[in-house]
Amino acid sequence: MKQHKLSGTGVAITTPFRNQAVDYTALEGIIEFVIQGGVDFIVSLGTTGEAITLTSKECREVFDFTLRTVAGRKPLVAGLFGSNWTSMLVDRIQNYNLEGFDAIMSSSPAYNKPPQEGIFRHYMAIAEVSPVPIIIYNVPSRTGSNVKPETVLRLAEASDKFVAVKEASGDLGQAMQLLKNRPDHLLVLSGDDVLTLPMLACGADGVISVIANVFPQQFSSMVRCGLSGDFYTAAQIHADLLDVHPWLYCEGNPVGIKAAMEIRGLCTKEVRLPLVELSESSYQRLKIEMDRVRDRTPLEV
Repeated sequence: MKQHKLSGTGVAITTPFRNQAVDYTALEGIIEFVIQGGVDFIVSLGTTGEAITLTSKECREVFDFTLRTVAGRKPLVAGLFGSNWTSMLVDRIQNYNLEGFDAIMSSSPAYNKPPQEGIFRHYMAIAEVSPVPIIIYNVPSRTGSNVKPETVLRLAEASDKFVAVKEASGDLGQAMQLLKNRPDHLLVLSGDDVLTLPMLACGADGVISVIANVFPQQFSSMVRCGLSGDFYTAAQIHADLLDVHPWLYCEGNPVGIKAAMEIRGLCTKEVRLPLVELSESSYQRLKIEMDRVRDRTPLEV
């Protein structure tokens, strides 16, 4: 495991809404909750933060509020989602004040399904203008194109701006190729909570998590145990959380985690169209599984 400020447990925090407006009181509470829960770093406006349903003004306000609230207590990553047009994203980065952020995280372009050469050139264009390190976000289930290991490795060799990859392909074989061949400066982070433990066993450096929004202590403890080689304890915590994971994604992310956070009293389950709130039947099943975790696993794990 590489010792780095972006290793361990990162949490992609949600953007809470109340009456469809950003609920900054709830956002402050969420930030404090995950910090007290022991996460190692925070990602603002990742997939779970619903950035694609926020205006540019709202995104800037969420970033600024999060910076002020975190106040340097944890490393902070800004989610800057990959535009379908590289020039547009480059322009956005050039005109963004990223002071106070430790890195940006950006997914590959969606919908137009670029070839690997196009993905490489896209990220290299970002590297030329980004004032901070970059986390490559590979999430083919959303973008429609996989950033293959050879492309990630090529990027990491071409520029030391690329400090990590959030690997969310769901393909453990692909993750193992990254771990086997990566250069020393590249962190490999799990982008799938349920696959985090096996990825840690193969040498991954941590995770950017969804479930850590509601179970930061348990999930952070699992990751710490895995990184230290205590896989017996890590496997126990993993098993405790296992039956919660499906209900967080059964109707889409962040629909499930927003419902879980409402159950936990952290914010409402509100999302913005075209997403809709978790159905009542799924909500009740999620609550049952969350209650079972709290019965089996004390919060002070």
